[in-house]
Amino acid sequence: MQTRSRLFDDLSKLMTNAAGVAQGMREEAETLMRGRVERFLADSDLVTREEFEAVRDMAQKAREENESLKAELSAALERLAAMEKKRAPKAAG
Repeated sequence: MQTRSRLFDDLSKLMTNAAGVAQGMREEAETLMRGRVERFLADSDLVTREEFEAVRDMAQKAREENESLKAELSAALERLAAMEKKRAPKAAG
């Protein structure tokens, strides 16, 4: 009976050690993959979220400014056309 109990104890220790080794291998594999992915992303010359959002905000601001300038130009052209209309009868007469 003692032999059997010792056999089970040894088997239990072996399984515990195997589980620990498997856990260590898993962590090492994750670390290795994380490093490779980070290196790939760094080599890919991708932008960060902060850079993307900054450029997006700049584009939105430029779009709004373009709309404002377009409205100002349209109003200025209308004023110019009105001034030319007033001037045309005087020049003809």
